[in-house]
Amino acid sequence: MSPNTLIAGPCSAETREQVLETAEGLTKLPLDYFRAGIWKPRTRPGEFEGIGNDAIPWLQEVKEKYGLKVCTEVAKAEHVEAVLKAGFDMVWIGARSTANPFTVQEIADALAGVDIPVMVKNPTNPDLKLWLGAIERIEKVGIKNISAIHRGFSVYEKTKYRNNPNWQIPIDLKQELPNIPLICDPSHIGGRDFLLLDIAQKAFDLKYDGLMVETHFNPSIAWTDAKQQITPFQLGELLQSLKVRGREEIAADEIIEMRSQLTTKDEEIIRILSERMGISEKIGNFKKEKNAVILQNNQWEESLRKNLEKASKAQLSPQFSNQLFRLIHQESIRIQAKTFSEDKNEQAN
Repeated sequence: MSPNTLIAGPCSAETREQVLETAEGLTKLPLDYFRAGIWKPRTRPGEFEGIGNDAIPWLQEVKEKYGLKVCTEVAKAEHVEAVLKAGFDMVWIGARSTANPFTVQEIADALAGVDIPVMVKNPTNPDLKLWLGAIERIEKVGIKNISAIHRGFSVYEKTKYRNNPNWQIPIDLKQELPNIPLICDPSHIGGRDFLLLDIAQKAFDLKYDGLMVETHFNPSIAWTDAKQQITPFQLGELLQSLKVRGREEIAADEIIEMRSQLTTKDEEIIRILSERMGISEKIGNFKKEKNAVILQNNQWEESLRKNLEKASKAQLSPQFSNQLFRLIHQESIRIQAKTFSEDKNEQAN
């Protein structure tokens, strides 16, 4: 199975030979765009931050020699000007840039009046409004061909993923912008090559429109993100392994009945959570009367441990259970704190 849009190429353009050899391997696949990072925003100074402008001719050679469309990440107006002058076919805005409205606006202003496809990666943190805002800034300067790239989100707790997929956020994005193509970047979500197929399959099951996969002719010697890159041959195998599933909405009686059952369960969950938060409010009032602190660390840790054990026995995933109970606790603390603040407001009045 091939995606509607396939974008592939190395994380970084390292040498002319590396770029051309990788591109040659990709010519055997239904590639839409060859990608390579020229400017690499790094977390800490001193790390490899890309070849810069010197790598631009290498991608131009890929375009001329193999007939492939080329694209790269842009993070400043100067980057946009350089790739437009070089005849690049598409650009994308990276996660760190999406998180900064000033940076996005600078890029948008540099793109004003240009007819070129632009892809916008989700911000590093799980913030739907930032993602939507970045897309809107690009739209407002007249860019018509915009895609969203889902590359996962940073989390404090370590998981098996480099960046937590948090699938609900791109689903919410599609609800807000139903006509925008949604591309999955399994390389940055997974962080390791053996996770890419499962992530890509999940994306296709969720009706994504394409993939951006980091490929290198020899990932073991890659200068950046070696663990998450695969060879062009491996990418071909991944595409062959993707399973075709029906992409139309299912309206069969059986699934309508099951969805009805889900709705009933959701209503039960809402009722139970409302009752639980009512108890939290009573606890907050009790602590206020006793002049006790809101957060009882020992009790919270013990409660979390027991709930996670019960959830595990119920075959709920540890990551889901941990996030769920922490969110419930966070809301409970907010409600208890509100009772204290209301008391202060009454005294002030």
